[in-house]
Amino acid sequence: MKPIDLSEVLNLSEYEKVRARRRDHVIELKRRRRVPVGRYLSFVFESRDTVLFQIQEMCRVERIVDPARIAEEVEVYNALLPVPGQLSATMMIEIEHKDQIQLVLDKLMGIDARDYVRMQVGPDVATGVFESGHSDEARGKLSAVHFVRFPLPEAARRAFPAADVWLIVDHPNERARTRLTDETKASLAEDL
Repeated sequence: MKPIDLSEVLNLSEYEKVRARRRDHVIELKRRRRVPVGRYLSFVFESRDTVLFQIQEMCRVERIVDPARIAEEVEVYNALLPVPGQLSATMMIEIEHKDQIQLVLDKLMGIDARDYVRMQVGPDVATGVFESGHSDEARGKLSAVHFVRFPLPEAARRAFPAADVWLIVDHPNERARTRLTDETKASLAEDL
């Protein structure tokens, strides 16, 4: 997937003119690319549109206008884009009740450090590869937001449009699987 270029980021004034339309587009896009798994986990698969929207929103909220600072944001967020042969997602641990946050995060410790998160395409399985720095088991700290890549073997990429595709969580304290809908698969197939 082609990285976002600095020239694609609109200045704050121009962005305000198109923000509502872009927001509506990204909300619909994320609806198709969001996959809940189990009681607490939700995966939103990233694309150029979702990443560019995040850059624009960050610049808007932080009032970033300096080209060098915008370039830094572009570089950081480009890391969320899938590379050839992979799908990438933001995994969120969503906890409804505030009094349960720490308890649930403690129970899910290590979810990003082993082979607990996988994608199965037909008979092929890809283990999720997490970005480091979002948890520290030694200190008992786990972030509620993680970035994960699924490197799919060639056979899985070819089979993806027609095969059953599952997101699987097999953690000692959370076991669940969700079959991707045809709509979700069609959207993600564009990334492959």
